[in-house]
Amino acid sequence: MGRDAGGNVVPIVVTWSVVSGGGTISPTGLFTAGTLPGTFTNTVQATAGLLSGNATVVVLAGPLATITVTPNPDTLAITAAQQFTAVGTDAGGNVVPIVVTWSVVSGGGTISPTGLFTAGTLPGTFTNTVRATDGLTFGNATVVVLAGPLATITVTPNPATLEVNGTQQFTAVGTDASGNVVPITAAWAVINGGGAINGTGFFTAGIIDGTFVNTVRATSGLINGTATVVINEPPPLIPLGTASTYGILAGSFVSCVDLGAAALTVGGDIGLFPAASISGFPTCTLSGALHLADAPATQAQLDLTAAFDSLVALPCGSAIAADLGGQTLTPGVYCAPTSVGLTGTVIIDALGDPNAHFVIKSTTTLTTATAQVTLLNGARARNIYWLVGSSATLGTGSALKGQLIALTSITLNDNATILGRALARKGAVTLGTGNAITLP
Repeated sequence: MGRDAGGNVVPIVVTWSVVSGGGTISPTGLFTAGTLPGTFTNTVQATAGLLSGNATVVVLAGPLATITVTPNPDTLAITAAQQFTAVGTDAGGNVVPIVVTWSVVSGGGTISPTGLFTAGTLPGTFTNTVRATDGLTFGNATVVVLAGPLATITVTPNPATLEVNGTQQFTAVGTDASGNVVPITAAWAVINGGGAINGTGFFTAGIIDGTFVNTVRATSGLINGTATVVINEPPPLIPLGTASTYGILAGSFVSCVDLGAAALTVGGDIGLFPAASISGFPTCTLSGALHLADAPATQAQLDLTAAFDSLVALPCGSAIAADLGGQTLTPGVYCAPTSVGLTGTVIIDALGDPNAHFVIKSTTTLTTATAQVTLLNGARARNIYWLVGSSATLGTGSALKGQLIALTSITLNDNATILGRALARKGAVTLGTGNAITLP
């Protein structure tokens, strides 16, 4: 509206313009606010000739259109906390003051009224789980919960039960304090014996039976886990039953030359049945019990008879010469039509199999002369059976290895030793001086 100096209205034709922003104006004076809120002083201008007038425009933000929650996404460990914030904007992206209500809609943790989120104990990606709401408008954020730091390593199987020379693949799983799996690369070691393990956890048992507590170890950083290995002897080719506890078992008599400190030592029990006649004990000694015509001795002889008959029944695989000295025997059943002699050394070669068995049968007698039995490539005395159809005599200084089982009698001359057993079904076991019998 134009006026003269006296304040009287003067008709004018004006040109409209916007000089300080805030929006746009049409030629007829229709102003349209822009998308940026603010106070735009003297921005609308009407001009007629050399005269102009101005008006100030205040542009306010529009109604709430969007709520943005940050951070989004957020990654945190189990039980860790994160403060979320929410910003409201209108359709033009201008900030609109809001008062939000916080909630968790898809799991992953909990949130306080002020937006402080606490992750739960379950890892995972929880999409759009954190929500801020004002009226009918809301915004969301995704949370990725990771497993916590490594707390425990579990090695399986535990315990592992193997036979001698057996193998087992072990595995190691790392978990955090809440039991969630944590990826690890384990370093493997054997710390209490029982065998060996490679870099992938593949364990090979040794040849000594026993329980090796917490021997397999998997380590990652400062954390480790262990597993126990139980190594059992495989079942024998021919079970000896209760006779297996005896270093000496005889039918008629057991004698030992009493020479004090030079006397015989016997590992395991000594038994007699049906007779009960024994001499030299003490001073000759044994590590087990003495059973003279009692119930244990009776049962041991019954078990020995069963073992003897089973060995007799084994089919022969190879014939052997009259004297085994200088020969090498590989696993199998060897038979001699009459007697067997051993002068010098015979080699028992298991070919790398500690469970390999050897049976040497003599139809009549076994006689050694300063004989030596050498075990090679995993051969073990417990898996060697010397079966004698009548009587066995070990010459002075002979060192036999294996179970010596005779139908009639067994004689050990001075300083003869057995890593095994001397088991006579019907006759006597007669001992010299300086003998030793050790259970295998």
